[in-house]
Formats: sequence, C-alpha cells, structure tokens
Amino acid sequence: MDFQLATDRLTLRLMGAEDAPWNLELLEEHSGRRERSVQEERLRLAQRQTESVDRGIGLLAVELTEGRVPVGYCGLIVGRTGWHEPEIAYELLSAYRGVGYATEAAEAVVGAATRTGRQRLWATVGSWNAPSFRVLEKLRFRRHRVTTDEQGDLVYMVRDLSS
Repeated sequence: MDFQLATDRLTLRLMGAEDAPWNLELLEEHSGRRERSVQEERLRLAQRQTESVDRGIGLLAVELTEGRVPVGYCGLIVGRTGWHEPEIAYELLSAYRGVGYATEAAEAVVGAATRTGRQRLWATVGSWNAPSFRVLEKLRFRRHRVTTDEQGDLVYMVRDLSS
C-alpha cells in the first residue's frame, strides 16, 4: 500500500511519533480520559510505524493540505479479518467531522488497496455509528453480518474491489 496519498483537500502519510499529541487528543475525545503520556504515545506510534512498513499496510495521518493541519487518521489494519483482507479504519477529530474528509480519505485508501491487487476490504462498525455507515455506503461497502459482544452489536461491512 502507498504510504503517501493525496486528494483535493487532504494529504495522507504514514503515522509516526510526531503524531502523538493530536492522536492522544483524538483518543481522549472518545474515551474521555488520557491513557498515556505523550512520550509513551510517541514510542507506541514509532513501533506501529515500523510494523506498518513491515506489513505493507497501516494507518495514515490525514492532514489538511493547506497548512498541514492534522485532522485524524485513515488506513488499513489487519483487524478481525486478516492481512489478505484487511479492515479500513478511520477517525477524525470532532472539529473536522461532517465535511466529507473521512469519505475523501477513505476513498484514497480504497484506491491504494485496489492497486495492491487485494480483492476485498472489510470494516467493522458499532451499530450505533451512523456517520461511519454513511461513509462506507458512499464507498460501496455492504453489510455482511452482525455479531454481538459485551460492547453491543458489531456490523461487518465488506467491499469487493474487483467490481
């Protein structure tokens, strides 16, 4: 997978240690608390960066091209479905939601995945997450199945890349 992508408004690049401050902010937005220090997050992201290069897939920092402002991440992860059929994952800081950045970034990642020759991508989404379903439906993902665990219903979405 390409680790450098660009769209009309966004630049996507492999996440690294320099992304620790804003990534902690993003994690704190959905958990409500800070779980690690900036230094711990720098080390974690540096390790993930190395793993991404080794695996050929990973999370990309999403930045506004104008001003290089970080707004979130988008990329491919091994996830619940394995390396050959990875999951697309994305999340944006709340200040940047609702203006199409997630769809734009995810569309670029789907294109990059297609260029690798992969046949299928997955996404797993909590049943409550209507905004993520809208993004995935725009990208022609379809519902495959639903599982339930201690956190509730988890919807598996799939996209065949050959079509």
